Amino acid sequence: MDALVLAGWSLPLLLLFIFLRVPIGLSMLVFGLIGSWAVFGNVGPVLNQMKSLVYSQFSNHSLSVIPLFLLMGQFASIGGISKDLFKAAEAFVGHRKGGVGMAAIGASAGFGSICGSSIATVATMGQVALPELKRAGYSGALATGTLAAGGTLGILIPPSVLLVIYAIMTEQNIAKLFAAALVPGILAALCYMLVIAIYVRMSPASGGQSVRIPWMQRFKLLVVVWPVIGIFVLVIGGIYTGLFTPTEAAAVGAVGTGIVAWFKGGLTVKRVVSAFERTATASAMVFMIVLGAAAFNSFMALSQLPQELAVWVSELGVTPFAVLWGILLFYLVFGCAMDSMSMILLTIPIFFPMVAGLDFGLSPEEFAIWFGVLVLVVVEIGMITPPVGMNLFVIKSMAPSVTIKEVYSGVWPFVLIDIIRIVLMVLFPSIVLFIL
Repeated sequence: MDALVLAGWSLPLLLLFIFLRVPIGLSMLVFGLIGSWAVFGNVGPVLNQMKSLVYSQFSNHSLSVIPLFLLMGQFASIGGISKDLFKAAEAFVGHRKGGVGMAAIGASAGFGSICGSSIATVATMGQVALPELKRAGYSGALATGTLAAGGTLGILIPPSVLLVIYAIMTEQNIAKLFAAALVPGILAALCYMLVIAIYVRMSPASGGQSVRIPWMQRFKLLVVVWPVIGIFVLVIGGIYTGLFTPTEAAAVGAVGTGIVAWFKGGLTVKRVVSAFERTATASAMVFMIVLGAAAFNSFMALSQLPQELAVWVSELGVTPFAVLWGILLFYLVFGCAMDSMSMILLTIPIFFPMVAGLDFGLSPEEFAIWFGVLVLVVVEIGMITPPVGMNLFVIKSMAPSVTIKEVYSGVWPFVLIDIIRIVLMVLFPSIVLFIL
């Protein structure tokens, strides 16, 4: 069978395996090895390829960022930082219409800045904020929708593991990607707060208010969370100014978050061991997916499918933005059924060469950064898009009294504002690029 045809058939079959819940890393590894074997004609070159592939992937120094950021998130989770962030945010805005929901969004943004995981953010903030939202009279739909959407900020606001992986795959500067994602992440938080403000005014019974807290007490609560702000500024500021490499910044962030958790009394020996075990498990899962993606993408490169697709797209005669919208729509649809990391590892080696040669009026580096942030935002929308957005099921499991229909109805306004935000980012790339 022709290598190009073989590669074309492998994509739908791979997606079928993923939808059947075969582990994504294993699926890509198996299809990559079998595909390369078919192209080479014998197993010898495949074994030689795997030997060099494993070494080249895991000798990449940039990958050390991933376990350090994951450890940083583990320390943040066990240190009670999420509760302090929520209480501080609630003290300032909780007495306003929709204020408790806005506080949950603000706390999710703060927690996401030191966590880097969408699911971890929604699970952690759900434990803290769901009882408070219920106490304030929020409907099940608005409460769960707010927290599911707030969870996406865990991956949008740097540091982001997905951006690190994207940077490695496309050979881009991690610091510049982090800087470019910061404004869209903050914009997402502000848009979610706007949705809540409109929602409670259109449906006053869906959300109440908390008691106004004196200014002195507000400042006391703000003092409690200053270490979190300091860690975020140190990590992101250190990377952007060149004070730290991304790996050094991740190490500083992990140690700083661990110290904060220790001072708060949450870092017992048992919890430290648990944090390292969970970090090791999560890192192993990520690295397995990275290896599988490397094997599959090597097969794609041998088949010349990405290059042929790039030529085909250039000969279609459609505008570059039409191609871009088609790719973003693909991510939006398939992001409902696949996790964001798998989507990026599977598709970037195919889509990036396809669009990198098109003229968007940007330099190659500007385009790569803009495209990476767009992809990151769209795959995260898939995390809250019914019927199978992963964040929706996480928050539903934490709110058993809320029906899945209510969860779906509560999240749609946030999905709508996300789509509007994507349109603005496509029409005005400066939203992403002006900070560079």
